[in-house]
Amino acid sequence: MANLVDEARDATRRTRLANERTILAWWRSGLTAFAVGIGAGKLVPAVADDVEPWPYELVGAGFTVLGVAFVLYGYARQRAVDRALAAGGYAPPEPLAVALFTAAGAALGIGVLLVVLFAG
Repeated sequence: MANLVDEARDATRRTRLANERTILAWWRSGLTAFAVGIGAGKLVPAVADDVEPWPYELVGAGFTVLGVAFVLYGYARQRAVDRALAAGGYAPPEPLAVALFTAAGAALGIGVLLVVLFAG
């Protein structure tokens, strides 16, 4: 019987550690989006010849907003999973959040495509 309790306790520890790694992944995604935002919005217009900066700035701002959303959602998700673990349950990701992140990523991808094709 003691082995069952230890296995359950160990599984909870592993899950909590996985949750820590997951929030770090949200942070990495946010930091990456910030870097893309700076690159697209400030660096490309600064080094490109004869380009209108506003399309790049718009796409860069979009990636920056996405980065903020990643960091904030990662925090909220970490808290929700922690609460669920404490109660012995599971906290699935919110379908709306998944849909919004998917839509934002697709919209920004299309924005990059349009900037590459038509700006400059």
